[in-house]
Amino acid sequence: MSQQHYRVPGKAVSSSLFSVASEVLYAKFKKFRRKDEQCRAFVKKVIKSPVFKIIMISAISLNAFFMVLWTNYKITYHLYTVFEISEVLFVAIYASEFLMKVYVDPTEYWKNGYNVLDVVIIIIIVIPYVLRKVKGKHYRSLNIADGIQSLRILKLVSYSRGIRTLITAVGQTVYTVVSVLTLLFLLMFIFAILGFCLFGTTDKADLNNWGNLAAAFFTLFSLATVDGWTDLQKELDQRNFAVSRAFTIIFVLLASFIFLNMFVGVMIMHTEDSIKKFERELMAERHLTLMEEKQVILKRQQEEVNRLLATQKNVKKSFTELVEDFKKTLLHTDPMVLDEFGTSLPFIDVYFSTLDNQDATINKLQELYYEIVNVLSLMLEDLPPKRSQSSEFDE
Repeated sequence: MSQQHYRVPGKAVSSSLFSVASEVLYAKFKKFRRKDEQCRAFVKKVIKSPVFKIIMISAISLNAFFMVLWTNYKITYHLYTVFEISEVLFVAIYASEFLMKVYVDPTEYWKNGYNVLDVVIIIIIVIPYVLRKVKGKHYRSLNIADGIQSLRILKLVSYSRGIRTLITAVGQTVYTVVSVLTLLFLLMFIFAILGFCLFGTTDKADLNNWGNLAAAFFTLFSLATVDGWTDLQKELDQRNFAVSRAFTIIFVLLASFIFLNMFVGVMIMHTEDSIKKFERELMAERHLTLMEEKQVILKRQQEEVNRLLATQKNVKKSFTELVEDFKKTLLHTDPMVLDEFGTSLPFIDVYFSTLDNQDATINKLQELYYEIVNVLSLMLEDLPPKRSQSSEFDE
């Protein structure tokens, strides 16, 4: 009991020391500030610029075109040096892009799946060089390493929001698609066993298509895709299977017209949802960009007005004259915020004059009403007095 009494405090002390040390390290890491903020901001601006994206898209497309030419033996033989130099150049471009992005944000870079895909592609590019150095030029798996170089075209995905939207739609349909494919597999399993028992075990059995479970599955896959199902049915008809046509029709109706169309419908629905979400994001980004530009223009206009007010104190001119002088310096290409027209000086002058006219109109209406009341009162005084009903009754 005494030993147990001494172990528990030891664990508590060690865990507390570990927590304190982790908190200290986290606090130091949190307080850490990079001293190259200007360089980092410049590199980030370069990466976000449209020119950089155009260069990368052009490089990836040109690399894909060279890979197409590389499949022709005659062109490869005559332009072997060009292909070698271009390959080094493309690898340098991809590596430079990777280093620039990691330099800008080393931690956030790995949280993006498309950045991880770029790293995988760079590793795939390096594999053939490593195999040639380690295993030699005649290594039998070198052809596979060269073949998977076509995956470098996937670097275009990170530069195309439309493709990323479609990939997101496909990712959202994974659960539903897996459910549909599972139901299709269960249907094919039932019909594979049934087809094997009906058409693969008798004396006149079709052993090529229904002789075992694997062959039955492959035959059912052909029926599900409606590819060559008439030839399969002819072979069954030649062997005089009575229920073969009913079997084929029922499976084609269930597998092709229901499950595969359900699969296509699910993909279309999720794709439409992703496209609508993508359009909403574009509209939000455009609105945000317009608001930022609007704020910049308003700030510049406010600075110009403040400058005019400051100039008015030193120059013997009215503010209206200064505004007129400022208008002469404007060009027809200068941007203006039309939504804030109510804050412009001409509108305020017109609005004030309109209020003055309204006041004058109201005063005139009041005078007219007073005259009308005076005339009505005089008319009432000139009217003869009314007779009482009792005097009329006596008469």
